[in-house]
Amino acid sequence: MRVGVLGTMVWDTIHARDGRSVPIEEWGGISYALAAASAAALPGDVIVPIIRVGADLADRAFDFFRTLPSVDLTTGIRVVAEPNNRVELRYQDSQRRFEKLSGGIGPWNWAELAPIVTTCDALYVNLISGFELDLLTALALRAGFDGPIYCDLHSLMLGVGPDGTRIPRPLEQWREWLRCFDAVQVNEDELGMLAEAWGDPWRFAGQIVGTMPRLLLVTLGDRGSAYFASPAFTSDPMGWERTRVVPPVENAQQGAVRTQRIPPDLVPREGDPTGCGDVWGATLFFALLESLELDDAMKRANAAAARNVQHRGASGLHHHLQGRIGT
Repeated sequence: MRVGVLGTMVWDTIHARDGRSVPIEEWGGISYALAAASAAALPGDVIVPIIRVGADLADRAFDFFRTLPSVDLTTGIRVVAEPNNRVELRYQDSQRRFEKLSGGIGPWNWAELAPIVTTCDALYVNLISGFELDLLTALALRAGFDGPIYCDLHSLMLGVGPDGTRIPRPLEQWREWLRCFDAVQVNEDELGMLAEAWGDPWRFAGQIVGTMPRLLLVTLGDRGSAYFASPAFTSDPMGWERTRVVPPVENAQQGAVRTQRIPPDLVPREGDPTGCGDVWGATLFFALLESLELDDAMKRANAAAARNVQHRGASGLHHHLQGRIGT
């Protein structure tokens, strides 16, 4: 199976992580999801990064890509003239942080994406910057790609202030955005932003799943994760295409929305939470592609996110997630 991984490489400068007074610089952004995908891939699977990389950091980016097994380095990586995304992260606590963006890669258009995604069987989309796709391109992607599309909304609900600080903002045309994806991942704060005009975010979550999206996943930090699955949901992503056209009336007759929280088996007392949501989502999607049932896939994703906390950065992370020591 060929799985496209669409997102943005970000060069992070991290302040106050683990209480350290000296900032740390390393790859962030989609690098965590790529490492998790590499760790989760089955023999014979191919990971296709769909990434636009700034020329200023292209050599460093390819050095990182080459450390990951099962990665196609030619099909979907594009070096562009714009300066690559760089982010300053300042942690308030183990869960929340401020982000300040400099540089910035422009969005893909459908003409660029079409020949890449046609080589893929499934797509994992992580809107790391929030600017990887505009809505028209997302709609074209959904119309032009028949395979399953999993999306972590991530920074889609973050604007950019005059000084580059990322600022939460409501997502306009959220219904249209959500209908572009089969499965959508958010954290609690992002769910609250989506439901801002709705009231209760958990009631909102139960109302929005249907045929598109059929699955909403909410990461809950050290409390694990939760899901809302429509009656049209099946754990096999390769079967999602045939249920996209279920009429609303028929869909309603098939049963109620299912929801459950999956607690973590392990909660690390300390460590680095950077990239946990990215590791969680990539691990979950690959587990579903491996034919695991949803509850089991979420348990595996919870465990991978917990292991990520015990590692620093994305370099060597795929070894750590597999319980191996990198060389």
